[in-house]
Amino acid sequence: MPTTKTAMVTIAGRPNVGKSTLTNALVGEKIAIVSNKPQTTRNRIYGVVNRGDTQYVLLDTPGLHKARTRLGDYMVKVVRQSVADVDCVCLLVEPIPHVGTPEQLLIDRIREEKLPAILLINKIDTVEKDSLLSVIAAYSEAYNFDAVIPISAQTGDGLDLLMEQLSHYAAEGPQLFPDGMTTDQPERQIIAEIVREKLLRNLDKEIPHGTAIEVTRFTERDSGIIDLDVTIYCEKASHKGIIIGKHGAMLKKISSEARQEIEGFMGTKVYMETWVKVKENWRDNVNYIRSFGYDEE
Repeated sequence: MPTTKTAMVTIAGRPNVGKSTLTNALVGEKIAIVSNKPQTTRNRIYGVVNRGDTQYVLLDTPGLHKARTRLGDYMVKVVRQSVADVDCVCLLVEPIPHVGTPEQLLIDRIREEKLPAILLINKIDTVEKDSLLSVIAAYSEAYNFDAVIPISAQTGDGLDLLMEQLSHYAAEGPQLFPDGMTTDQPERQIIAEIVREKLLRNLDKEIPHGTAIEVTRFTERDSGIIDLDVTIYCEKASHKGIIIGKHGAMLKKISSEARQEIEGFMGTKVYMETWVKVKENWRDNVNYIRSFGYDEE
């Protein structure tokens, strides 16, 4: 069926509420990295879902948080820009009967832009159904949402209902992305993000948040095998030691997990060499932030 309608949809919410898990579930494949640490998503990521005659373009945004670094400022700016010029905003919240500060800020932004909005109460697989009524009541007082849909991004519960609701915002227009394309992210960026996800999953506390990944070589042999050189930048020499680990064990583990996932993503064998370098306070240096692809100016 040819695409004749499109809908641009922002998925917004506080850090760690499940925005990337939801985007991946709707797209049907992993395009955004997921971890149980906040601020996993740094950039705005476009996910593309084609259903019937409609193309839905989903904007998965960084969680809205109090910025402590230049990179943090950039992430907050991305959220503010994403909640504008779209057909609908999905506000993703935890099943808690209280409107928190990040949610209130997003509701204020939605009101400012006069945008249609859907409230998505995520993680319903973790609570009793009866407790959702008080959550709905708290948010209904804060804003007049077009719809309130309890979902579980993890199990897929409620997602068909969400897609049905999103179809109301589709407008006549050409498709924005070609068939078969599920994200606007270049391959290098996805590879870098996969490596960063493994750092988030394997390392503690602040260390993974102070890392940036650069794919310095990406070549394909005639046989289809891909050779990658990847540099992990961190902020302190002590962090470098922790990332490398005793006898290189941690770096080996991170690289091996990343390589396996990259092979699945690329559909071919991958040889990957990984280095760790120190760039002190890069998160407060505009030039570094820009060189790692985090600045849209």
